[in-house]
Amino acid sequence: MAAAKSSCYAALLLLGRSSTSFIQGTRAFSASTRLFGKTSQSTMTATVTPPVPRREEDRVVYAGVAPEGWDPKMPRQSNDSKEKLLDPPVAIPDPYGWLRDDKWESEEILEYLKKENDYSKSVTGHLEELQGELYQEFLSSIQETDYSTPRPRGDYWYYTRTFEGQSYRVYCRAPKTSESFKVDWDGTKEAPVLPGEEAYLDVNALAKDKSYCSVGGVKTSPSKKLIAYSVDYSGDEKYELHVKNLETGEDVALAEVGSEKLLEVDGVVWGKDDETLYYVTMDEQHRPFRLFQRKNWKNESPTDTMLKEDLDDLFWCGVYKSLDERFIFFESASKETSEIWYLDLGQEEGTATEMKCVAPRRDKVLYEVEHAHGQWFVWTNVDKSPNMKLMTAPAEPDSADNWKLVEDASGNPIFDGSLAKSLDSVTVLKTHIIIQGREGGIPRVWTYNIETKAIKRLEFDEAAYDVGLLAHYETDATHVAVAYDSMITPTSSIEISLEDDSQRKVLKSKVVPGYDKEMYGCDRLEVLSRDGTTKIPISVVYSKDTFAKVEAGERVPVHLYGYGSYGSCCEADFDSTRLPLLKRGMIYVVAHIRGGGEMGRQWYEEPNGGKYLCKTNTFNDFVDVARFLTSKWTTPDMLSCEGRSAGGLLIGAALNQAPELFRVAILGVPFVDVACTMTDSTIPLTSGEWTGRKYPSCWLTGGLHDPRVAYWEPAKFTATLRHANPDNENPVCMKLDLSAGHFSASDRYKYYRELAYDFSFLLDQLKLVG
Repeated sequence: MAAAKSSCYAALLLLGRSSTSFIQGTRAFSASTRLFGKTSQSTMTATVTPPVPRREEDRVVYAGVAPEGWDPKMPRQSNDSKEKLLDPPVAIPDPYGWLRDDKWESEEILEYLKKENDYSKSVTGHLEELQGELYQEFLSSIQETDYSTPRPRGDYWYYTRTFEGQSYRVYCRAPKTSESFKVDWDGTKEAPVLPGEEAYLDVNALAKDKSYCSVGGVKTSPSKKLIAYSVDYSGDEKYELHVKNLETGEDVALAEVGSEKLLEVDGVVWGKDDETLYYVTMDEQHRPFRLFQRKNWKNESPTDTMLKEDLDDLFWCGVYKSLDERFIFFESASKETSEIWYLDLGQEEGTATEMKCVAPRRDKVLYEVEHAHGQWFVWTNVDKSPNMKLMTAPAEPDSADNWKLVEDASGNPIFDGSLAKSLDSVTVLKTHIIIQGREGGIPRVWTYNIETKAIKRLEFDEAAYDVGLLAHYETDATHVAVAYDSMITPTSSIEISLEDDSQRKVLKSKVVPGYDKEMYGCDRLEVLSRDGTTKIPISVVYSKDTFAKVEAGERVPVHLYGYGSYGSCCEADFDSTRLPLLKRGMIYVVAHIRGGGEMGRQWYEEPNGGKYLCKTNTFNDFVDVARFLTSKWTTPDMLSCEGRSAGGLLIGAALNQAPELFRVAILGVPFVDVACTMTDSTIPLTSGEWTGRKYPSCWLTGGLHDPRVAYWEPAKFTATLRHANPDNENPVCMKLDLSAGHFSASDRYKYYRELAYDFSFLLDQLKLVG
């Protein structure tokens, strides 16, 4: 997120108290100033008066060049940045800057956050019955005791299970006695899904007596006797690394060499044997940046060797292993440039100098790589193609000059990087290449026969859907397995023959108790943007009874969801948590706005996407969709909106541009303090002014331990909205989870309770209660 923030605004952020007095830090405040501007009742559940945090009117953030005498050690934009800085710097008011506490130790701040939670409870106190109803509806639409589709790897089938009453999954495997499996399971907790089932990692046991538990990657060792896994117990995404012996049950938490401090990692893979691990560590800004090799990990004195590091804070790093298990790859990438280094596992006894580069980084050239058949398979935007092209080269270092396009039997490139279709990932098997990408705004899967050079797109019946590969661990596969769903079709796992894609077998279908597909409908529409040329796709799902009212000329409530950042896509997928809204007469709309990647990388990149100086396209598209909806199906008093993280930035900007369009907004862990932009009407990002406008009811959420969108962003936004609109009768509430991070509750039952809380506020403000 840090790199993305700096890419949105080419500015140096300097924290200060006034235009002439700079400070180094963000927590300076007067202890004598009282926390609340006015006294509130001691029992918040008995009042609807929101807490009022104090304002430091002379506190500012400076954006622009560093002033004379500024300490060069202070965080700032790179000295060799090519972006022009504001000169002289601009002072941006930051009266609530004191709310920032990186260590979560300030009693004053914690007291304030708790009072915000109390206020939110008081506003929704009359909705407890509705919250209970919603929670039960969420639970009734899932099969609590269930399993994931088994996938083959070596001598085992691997899958996970969930059990009624247990919050977390259990990792399981069963012996593979044939190339296919048959589930003969009676649906009970006690019965195995497959014969010989072994539960090798129970996350419920890890989470015992913990308020939060999130397991990262779980990697099986080459012998299949060990697993390496990472786990986060706070929500701050600092994952400690463990190795578990599956034969003895012994679980070892690894420590830093020469220290008792537990080893925190961002990613881990096994080497060629059970003695060697490769892991990535993070810097002080929580950025993955170093790759280590650990030999003899179980010894009291293991050996750590740093293989590679990237000190450029725009580049985030990761480690992965080729599907054929020949190479370890270290990838370093920004949003515009990437570089990949590799280590041949046949020569891993050497030193760090043995890591070689697939192709040195070139400005604004992205590439990814896989190894198979003695070649690099590279997908890249080299030569400024709008989308990624598929190329191959000999598996040698510095191979860029030898990259050649992969062609079909007629000599035409199968992916040339043009606007027609985009390429996202490549899986290379012995006989076929499986390609995932997008065409016509829909996720697609293609199969390419390496021998005949025939390429074919897998087709499905519905007009709009979501499809993607399941996990594939074996290169000699004769079938490909995909997960398929749509806005009205629950997820199915489908096995498809690589030789004849008409030969299909449903491996597993998601059970949604009480769901009748025939009661619902979905559409894929396009909305013309204000520029008069761009067509914004939207995916729509509804109860047929509700849409019949629309067709009869009646206006109905609509919920609009969006994201539009980082080239990420919002898919037309199935989500059972939408059903309570649909059953209460709402239409649910997903806006596939610019800034995402739904229409290919051009939907994200300049000059016409939603990145850098084009970011306003993201906000304009969302508002344009809202105007379309209010002109066709609903009214502003019946329109709600929602976004999470960078989607919260979207909602904040949309409310600032057109608050009159919405009745209620949900901003989940919202990134809304971009250089204090969202709290300052003079910054170009925001189109309107804070005062003199009636803002809709707002429900903001956050996590105290969130490392991506810090808790003070929703806190400052909440306080600023209230301060600028003191006479606005629409409530502005913030609910902060004091034990979670960016991704909300890790406990699935707690997650549903929190979601019921959110939806109860939304339904109440739309007058859909009772």
